[in-house]
Amino acid sequence: MDARQIEQVRRFNRVVTQRVGALEDSYLRRGRPLGQARLIFETGIHGADVRTLRGRLGLDSGYLSRLLRSLEAQGLISVRKQTADGRLRHVNLTSKGQAELATYDGLSDGLASSILAPLDATQRDCLVAAMAEVERLLRPADVEVRGEPADSADATWCLGEYFRELAERFETGFDPEKSNSARAEEMTPPAGCFVLARIDGRPIGCGALKRRDDTIGEIKRMWTARSARGRGVARKVLHLLEATAREWGLTTLRLETNRTLTEAQALYRQEGYLEVAPFNQEPYAHHWFEKKL
Repeated sequence: MDARQIEQVRRFNRVVTQRVGALEDSYLRRGRPLGQARLIFETGIHGADVRTLRGRLGLDSGYLSRLLRSLEAQGLISVRKQTADGRLRHVNLTSKGQAELATYDGLSDGLASSILAPLDATQRDCLVAAMAEVERLLRPADVEVRGEPADSADATWCLGEYFRELAERFETGFDPEKSNSARAEEMTPPAGCFVLARIDGRPIGCGALKRRDDTIGEIKRMWTARSARGRGVARKVLHLLEATAREWGLTTLRLETNRTLTEAQALYRQEGYLEVAPFNQEPYAHHWFEKKL
Protein backbone atom coordinates (compact mmCIF):
# COMPACT_ATOMS: atom_id res chain seq x y z
CA MET A 1 0.00 0.00 0.00
CA ASP A 2 1.33 3.46 -0.97
CA ALA A 3 2.26 5.48 2.14
CA ARG A 4 1.14 8.70 0.44
CA GLN A 5 -2.29 7.21 -0.21
CA ILE A 6 -2.57 6.17 3.43
CA GLU A 7 -1.68 9.70 4.56
CA GLN A 8 -4.22 11.25 2.17
CA VAL A 9 -6.99 8.99 3.50
CA ARG A 10 -6.10 9.93 7.07
CA ARG A 11 -6.00 13.63 6.21
CA PHE A 12 -9.38 13.35 4.49
CA ASN A 13 -10.84 11.62 7.56
CA ARG A 14 -9.55 14.37 9.86
CA VAL A 15 -11.02 17.14 7.70
CA VAL A 16 -14.41 15.47 7.36
CA THR A 17 -14.85 14.48 11.01
CA GLN A 18 -13.98 18.00 12.14
CA ARG A 19 -16.13 19.74 9.51
CA VAL A 20 -19.28 17.72 10.19
CA GLY A 21 -18.98 18.00 13.97
CA ALA A 22 -18.27 14.33 14.68
CA LEU A 23 -15.72 15.33 17.35
CA GLU A 24 -18.21 17.28 19.43
CA ASP A 25 -19.89 15.86 22.53
CA SER A 26 -23.05 17.71 21.52
CA TYR A 27 -23.63 17.00 17.84
CA LEU A 28 -25.45 19.91 16.18
CA ARG A 29 -25.76 21.35 19.70
CA ARG A 30 -28.56 18.98 20.70
CA GLY A 31 -26.87 17.66 23.85
CA ARG A 32 -25.84 14.21 22.65
CA PRO A 33 -22.95 12.76 20.57
CA LEU A 34 -23.12 11.78 16.92
CA GLY A 35 -23.68 8.08 17.66
CA GLN A 36 -26.96 8.74 19.46
CA ALA A 37 -28.07 11.27 16.83
CA ARG A 38 -27.39 8.78 14.04
CA LEU A 39 -29.38 6.09 15.83
CA ILE A 40 -32.38 8.45 16.01
CA PHE A 41 -32.08 9.08 12.26
CA GLU A 42 -31.73 5.38 11.37
CA THR A 43 -34.73 4.42 13.53
CA GLY A 44 -36.82 6.94 11.59
CA ILE A 45 -40.53 7.57 11.81
CA HIS A 46 -41.38 3.96 10.90
CA GLY A 47 -39.06 2.36 13.48
CA ALA A 48 -36.64 -0.53 12.97
CA ASP A 49 -35.73 -3.78 14.65
CA VAL A 50 -32.51 -3.96 16.65
CA ARG A 51 -30.92 -6.52 14.33
CA THR A 52 -31.45 -4.23 11.33
CA LEU A 53 -29.96 -1.26 13.17
CA ARG A 54 -26.93 -3.29 14.19
CA GLY A 55 -26.31 -4.42 10.62
CA ARG A 56 -26.99 -1.02 9.09
CA LEU A 57 -24.60 0.81 11.40
CA GLY A 58 -22.03 -1.95 11.84
CA LEU A 59 -22.15 -1.73 15.65
CA ASP A 60 -21.43 -4.48 18.12
CA SER A 61 -24.31 -5.58 20.32
CA GLY A 62 -22.90 -4.13 23.54
CA TYR A 63 -22.34 -0.62 22.19
CA LEU A 64 -25.72 -0.57 20.44
CA SER A 65 -27.43 -1.64 23.67
CA ARG A 66 -25.78 1.24 25.55
CA LEU A 67 -26.94 3.73 22.90
CA LEU A 68 -30.47 2.36 23.05
CA ARG A 69 -30.60 2.52 26.83
CA SER A 70 -29.42 6.14 26.78
CA LEU A 71 -32.04 7.20 24.21
CA GLU A 72 -34.73 5.28 26.09
CA ALA A 73 -33.76 7.06 29.33
CA GLN A 74 -34.12 10.38 27.49
CA GLY A 75 -37.66 9.43 26.49
CA LEU A 76 -36.82 9.45 22.77
CA ILE A 77 -37.40 5.79 21.91
CA SER A 78 -39.30 2.74 23.08
CA VAL A 79 -37.93 -0.79 22.69
CA ARG A 80 -40.41 -3.65 22.61
CA LYS A 81 -40.26 -7.36 21.84
CA GLN A 82 -41.92 -8.47 18.61
CA THR A 83 -45.10 -10.43 19.26
CA ALA A 84 -44.41 -12.85 16.39
CA ASP A 85 -40.87 -13.62 17.57
CA GLY A 86 -39.99 -12.79 21.15
CA ARG A 87 -36.28 -12.91 20.35
CA LEU A 88 -36.56 -9.81 18.15
CA ARG A 89 -36.82 -6.29 19.55
CA HIS A 90 -38.30 -3.36 17.69
CA VAL A 91 -37.34 0.27 18.23
CA ASN A 92 -39.79 3.15 17.73
CA LEU A 93 -39.41 6.86 18.24
CA THR A 94 -41.70 8.38 20.84
CA SER A 95 -43.49 11.63 20.02
CA LYS A 96 -40.57 13.42 21.66
CA GLY A 97 -38.16 11.36 19.55
CA GLN A 98 -40.03 12.23 16.34
CA ALA A 99 -39.81 15.91 17.21
CA GLU A 100 -36.08 15.50 17.82
CA LEU A 101 -35.69 13.76 14.45
CA ALA A 102 -37.40 16.68 12.73
CA THR A 103 -35.05 19.09 14.51
CA TYR A 104 -32.01 17.06 13.46
CA ASP A 105 -33.23 17.04 9.85
CA GLY A 106 -33.46 20.83 9.82
CA LEU A 107 -30.06 21.28 11.45
CA SER A 108 -28.46 18.73 9.11
CA ASP A 109 -29.80 20.61 6.10
CA GLY A 110 -28.30 23.76 7.58
CA LEU A 111 -24.91 22.07 8.06
CA ALA A 112 -24.93 20.85 4.44
CA SER A 113 -25.84 24.35 3.25
CA SER A 114 -23.00 25.86 5.30
CA ILE A 115 -20.52 23.56 3.54
CA LEU A 116 -21.81 24.54 0.08
CA ALA A 117 -22.41 28.26 0.72
CA PRO A 118 -18.76 29.48 0.43
CA LEU A 119 -18.41 27.84 -2.99
CA ASP A 120 -19.50 29.07 -6.39
CA ALA A 121 -21.85 26.99 -8.57
CA THR A 122 -19.05 25.14 -10.36
CA GLN A 123 -17.27 24.31 -7.11
CA ARG A 124 -20.51 23.06 -5.57
CA ASP A 125 -21.12 20.71 -8.49
CA CYS A 126 -17.52 19.52 -8.23
CA LEU A 127 -17.77 18.88 -4.48
CA VAL A 128 -21.11 17.07 -4.70
CA ALA A 129 -19.85 14.91 -7.58
CA ALA A 130 -16.69 14.08 -5.61
CA MET A 131 -18.78 13.13 -2.57
CA ALA A 132 -20.94 10.85 -4.71
CA GLU A 133 -17.81 9.22 -6.12
CA VAL A 134 -16.33 8.71 -2.66
CA GLU A 135 -19.58 7.13 -1.49
CA ARG A 136 -19.67 4.86 -4.56
CA LEU A 137 -16.09 3.71 -3.99
CA LEU A 138 -16.55 3.14 -0.26
CA ARG A 139 -19.78 1.20 -0.61
CA PRO A 140 -18.22 -2.13 -1.74
CA ALA A 141 -16.53 -2.36 1.65
CA ASP A 142 -20.01 -2.29 3.21
CA VAL A 143 -21.20 -5.31 1.24
CA GLU A 144 -21.62 -8.30 3.54
CA VAL A 145 -21.74 -11.68 1.81
CA ARG A 146 -22.44 -14.90 3.70
CA GLY A 147 -24.34 -18.15 3.59
CA GLU A 148 -28.10 -18.01 4.14
CA PRO A 149 -30.88 -20.63 4.26
CA ALA A 150 -32.32 -20.75 0.76
CA ASP A 151 -35.86 -20.52 2.13
CA SER A 152 -35.33 -17.55 4.48
CA ALA A 153 -37.46 -14.44 4.05
CA ASP A 154 -34.60 -12.41 2.55
CA ALA A 155 -33.59 -15.26 0.22
CA THR A 156 -37.19 -15.64 -0.96
CA TRP A 157 -37.40 -11.90 -1.62
CA CYS A 158 -34.17 -11.90 -3.65
CA LEU A 159 -35.26 -14.87 -5.73
CA GLY A 160 -38.64 -13.28 -6.38
CA GLU A 161 -36.98 -10.07 -7.60
CA TYR A 162 -34.56 -12.13 -9.70
CA PHE A 163 -37.39 -14.02 -11.40
CA ARG A 164 -39.29 -10.79 -12.06
CA GLU A 165 -36.27 -9.20 -13.69
CA LEU A 166 -35.64 -12.22 -15.92
CA ALA A 167 -39.28 -12.16 -16.98
CA GLU A 168 -38.86 -8.52 -18.00
CA ARG A 169 -35.53 -8.93 -19.81
CA PHE A 170 -35.80 -12.29 -21.56
CA GLU A 171 -37.30 -12.16 -25.04
CA THR A 172 -39.62 -15.05 -24.21
CA GLY A 173 -40.24 -14.11 -20.57
CA PHE A 174 -39.22 -16.42 -17.74
CA ASP A 175 -41.00 -19.20 -15.88
CA PRO A 176 -38.90 -20.79 -13.10
CA GLU A 177 -40.94 -23.98 -13.41
CA LYS A 178 -39.66 -24.44 -16.97
CA SER A 179 -36.04 -23.68 -16.06
CA ASN A 180 -33.61 -26.30 -14.75
CA SER A 181 -34.31 -26.81 -11.08
CA ALA A 182 -32.61 -25.06 -8.18
CA ARG A 183 -34.97 -25.85 -5.33
CA ALA A 184 -34.25 -24.86 -1.73
CA GLU A 185 -33.14 -28.39 -0.86
CA GLU A 186 -30.70 -28.32 -3.79
CA MET A 187 -29.19 -25.10 -2.41
CA THR A 188 -28.77 -26.50 1.11
CA PRO A 189 -25.61 -28.35 2.29
CA PRO A 190 -24.44 -30.90 1.36
CA ALA A 191 -26.36 -30.70 -1.93
CA GLY A 192 -25.45 -27.04 -2.42
CA CYS A 193 -25.46 -23.67 -0.75
CA PHE A 194 -27.13 -20.27 -1.03
CA VAL A 195 -25.31 -16.96 -0.53
CA LEU A 196 -26.88 -13.61 0.26
CA ALA A 197 -25.36 -10.13 -0.06
CA ARG A 198 -26.46 -7.26 2.17
CA ILE A 199 -25.70 -3.56 2.52
CA ASP A 200 -26.70 -1.90 5.79
CA GLY A 201 -28.58 -5.08 6.67
CA ARG A 202 -30.71 -4.97 3.51
CA PRO A 203 -30.61 -7.87 1.01
CA ILE A 204 -29.25 -6.66 -2.33
CA GLY A 205 -28.02 -9.79 -4.12
CA CYS A 206 -27.67 -13.55 -4.11
CA GLY A 207 -26.16 -16.60 -5.75
CA ALA A 208 -26.15 -20.35 -5.29
CA LEU A 209 -23.95 -23.40 -5.74
CA LYS A 210 -25.50 -26.68 -6.78
CA ARG A 211 -23.39 -29.84 -6.52
CA ARG A 212 -23.63 -32.00 -9.66
CA ASP A 213 -21.29 -34.78 -8.53
CA ASP A 214 -18.08 -35.21 -6.51
CA THR A 215 -16.07 -32.91 -8.80
CA ILE A 216 -18.50 -30.60 -10.63
CA GLY A 217 -20.57 -27.76 -9.25
CA GLU A 218 -23.04 -25.44 -10.95
CA ILE A 219 -23.49 -21.71 -10.25
CA LYS A 220 -27.14 -20.66 -10.11
CA ARG A 221 -29.38 -17.72 -9.16
CA MET A 222 -26.79 -14.96 -9.57
CA TRP A 223 -28.58 -11.63 -9.09
CA THR A 224 -27.87 -8.09 -7.88
CA ALA A 225 -30.49 -5.43 -7.19
CA ARG A 226 -30.42 -2.57 -9.69
CA SER A 227 -29.81 -0.08 -6.87
CA ALA A 228 -26.61 -1.90 -5.85
CA ARG A 229 -25.00 -2.50 -9.22
CA GLY A 230 -21.52 -1.21 -9.90
CA ARG A 231 -20.36 -2.00 -6.35
CA GLY A 232 -18.79 -5.39 -6.95
CA VAL A 233 -21.64 -7.32 -5.32
CA ALA A 234 -21.87 -10.12 -7.91
CA ARG A 235 -18.09 -10.57 -7.90
CA LYS A 236 -18.07 -10.98 -4.10
CA VAL A 237 -20.93 -13.49 -4.27
CA LEU A 238 -19.16 -15.43 -7.00
CA HIS A 239 -15.87 -15.49 -5.06
CA LEU A 240 -17.57 -16.91 -1.96
CA LEU A 241 -19.30 -19.60 -4.04
CA GLU A 242 -15.98 -20.51 -5.63
CA ALA A 243 -14.27 -20.66 -2.22
CA THR A 244 -17.03 -22.96 -0.97
CA ALA A 245 -16.64 -25.19 -4.04
CA ARG A 246 -12.92 -25.51 -3.35
CA GLU A 247 -13.57 -26.39 0.30
CA TRP A 248 -15.91 -29.14 -0.88
CA GLY A 249 -13.23 -30.56 -3.17
CA LEU A 250 -14.96 -29.59 -6.42
CA THR A 251 -12.59 -29.02 -9.33
CA THR A 252 -14.91 -27.62 -12.01
CA LEU A 253 -17.64 -25.00 -11.95
CA ARG A 254 -20.23 -24.59 -14.68
CA LEU A 255 -22.94 -22.06 -15.41
CA GLU A 256 -25.18 -20.96 -18.24
CA THR A 257 -26.74 -17.61 -19.06
CA ASN A 258 -29.13 -15.88 -21.43
CA ARG A 259 -27.83 -13.73 -24.30
CA THR A 260 -29.58 -10.64 -22.94
CA LEU A 261 -27.49 -10.74 -19.72
CA THR A 262 -24.41 -9.18 -21.27
CA GLU A 263 -23.12 -7.83 -17.95
CA ALA A 264 -23.18 -11.34 -16.48
CA GLN A 265 -21.27 -12.73 -19.47
CA ALA A 266 -18.63 -10.00 -19.05
CA LEU A 267 -18.23 -10.82 -15.34
CA TYR A 268 -17.81 -14.53 -15.96
CA ARG A 269 -15.20 -13.99 -18.67
CA GLN A 270 -13.28 -11.59 -16.42
CA GLU A 271 -13.30 -14.21 -13.67
CA GLY A 272 -11.76 -16.89 -15.89
CA TYR A 273 -14.85 -18.74 -17.13
CA LEU A 274 -14.48 -20.06 -20.67
CA GLU A 275 -17.37 -20.57 -23.06
CA VAL A 276 -17.95 -24.26 -23.81
CA ALA A 277 -20.42 -26.44 -25.67
CA PRO A 278 -23.86 -26.82 -24.04
CA PHE A 279 -23.75 -29.26 -21.12
CA ASN A 280 -27.46 -29.23 -20.23
CA GLN A 281 -30.88 -28.56 -21.72
CA GLU A 282 -31.60 -25.22 -19.99
CA PRO A 283 -34.34 -23.71 -22.22
CA TYR A 284 -33.40 -20.10 -21.43
CA ALA A 285 -29.64 -20.45 -22.02
CA HIS A 286 -27.64 -19.26 -25.02
CA HIS A 287 -24.14 -19.38 -23.50
CA TRP A 288 -22.51 -22.08 -21.38
CA PHE A 289 -19.35 -21.45 -19.32
CA GLU A 290 -16.86 -23.55 -17.36
CA LYS A 291 -13.96 -22.82 -15.01
CA LYS A 292 -11.33 -25.16 -13.61
CA LEU A 293 -10.63 -24.44 -9.93
